[in-house]
Amino acid sequence: MITVIIVFVAALALYLYGTRTFSYWKKRGIKHDKPVLFFGTNTDCYLLRKSITQVAEDIYWRYPKEQVVGFFRSTRPELVIRDPAIAKRILVTDFAYFYPRGLNPHKTVIEPLLRNLFFADGDLWRLLRQRMTPAFTSGKLKAMFPLIVERAERLQARALAAAAAGRPLDARDLMARYTTDFIGACGFGLDADSLNDEESAFRKLGVTIFKIGVKDAIIAVFKEIFPNALKHLKYLTRAEKPMFDLVSAILKQRNHEPSGRNDFIDLMLECQKKGNMVTESLEKINADGSPELVTMELSDELLAAQVFVFFAAGFETSSSATSFTLHQLAFHPEVQQKVQAEIDQVLAKHNNKLSYNAIKEMTYLECTFKEGMRMFPSLGFLIRECARTYTIPELDVSIDEGVGIVIPLQALHNDPQYFDEPHAFRPERFQVDSPSAKNKYAYLPFGDGPRACIGERLGLMQSLAGLAAVLARFSVAPADTTVRHPVVEPKSDIVQSIKGGLPLMFLNRG
Repeated sequence: MITVIIVFVAALALYLYGTRTFSYWKKRGIKHDKPVLFFGTNTDCYLLRKSITQVAEDIYWRYPKEQVVGFFRSTRPELVIRDPAIAKRILVTDFAYFYPRGLNPHKTVIEPLLRNLFFADGDLWRLLRQRMTPAFTSGKLKAMFPLIVERAERLQARALAAAAAGRPLDARDLMARYTTDFIGACGFGLDADSLNDEESAFRKLGVTIFKIGVKDAIIAVFKEIFPNALKHLKYLTRAEKPMFDLVSAILKQRNHEPSGRNDFIDLMLECQKKGNMVTESLEKINADGSPELVTMELSDELLAAQVFVFFAAGFETSSSATSFTLHQLAFHPEVQQKVQAEIDQVLAKHNNKLSYNAIKEMTYLECTFKEGMRMFPSLGFLIRECARTYTIPELDVSIDEGVGIVIPLQALHNDPQYFDEPHAFRPERFQVDSPSAKNKYAYLPFGDGPRACIGERLGLMQSLAGLAAVLARFSVAPADTTVRHPVVEPKSDIVQSIKGGLPLMFLNRG
């Protein structure tokens, strides 16, 4: 009898725990799907049937008349934003209420590699952002460009080999190898050469970071359902040791001094040599109401975490965006010819050499790339977390500290309210005088506001250089195995990926 009572009480406790927040949006009059025990309204994602982006997109289209829609990530209430004006408030106007991303639910227990600019919140984020911003000036990017050119030439060589053999090449893998080599050179000062070396250790590390196995998925789900009980459980262990070992070896080789290579580790060493980071606190206030001053050392471990996110974000997002753009060009030869005409014209003015200034002149290529990112943004959603009680003026609805915010970019970018015929591939949308160019808060591939992507210009530069290198020498066309409308990998996490790759034919232009 006692056993039965214990089981009953335990089951009741679990039920109450697993449903404790499910009236949150109903009380506020916000529409939402009916939540399920433990899973909330995120069942498809937890069962790996749909990616986070796809789930957010489904919610967006299911409630076409709402400005916001309620959501439950397990038992955590989140708000899906459908209105670009409210998105602007969250990202820019009222940023002080939404500075956290909320990817680390435990402020005191954070995996070492996650103490980086993308995942960090609060004072750690502010200290890092303030110190690292000068590392991404135009001058610094221009100094990196010769490294990009060298990798772009290798990219041409790999495509040439496939063209000569008459075989298709997976554009996603090709561009991932190019961006991996670029990050190796610009980030670490290493000649990774994954474009020529099929067994490149650097390429394998990149694959390892983004390969979500069943075990990883289960750990991630249980950490969301039972965050307090599993706060010490890690899911980045597979990348932690090789990344720390790599960075430690490079720092030792350079004697903790900038090497003159102008790569990211040099920039981080310059940041480290400036001494402790100091800023006004976002989280702590003095008795007189003024913010406390907070200080922190940019330790080797913290430096390695920044190098990790530079590597992970730099290669995966750019390779996703560039390969999808090539895929679209393969099915739109008229656009491809226009892009190639511009590339040929600009390169002729620059002795047929790729350069920083040449890339800046390829404005139609940039419009084409932006259109690719509109249709399939690498990051299909933006996330924030409410830092303190906030009332949304448009709705007169208050939300509490800890409530998550999801801005579904994939849906906004493809909404006919903001982009006429959204499924048509039309780079002209992004020309300066185009009406679409004014839909700023419906088009946010790099985010916006103080937490916008710090590497936006670098990512744009390496992506355009890669596309220009390919299209200057080759035309792309569908292969026999090319799928017209690629299927999203349901196990995709933050960065979207395509199931089965993007095979294309690379045809030598002669």
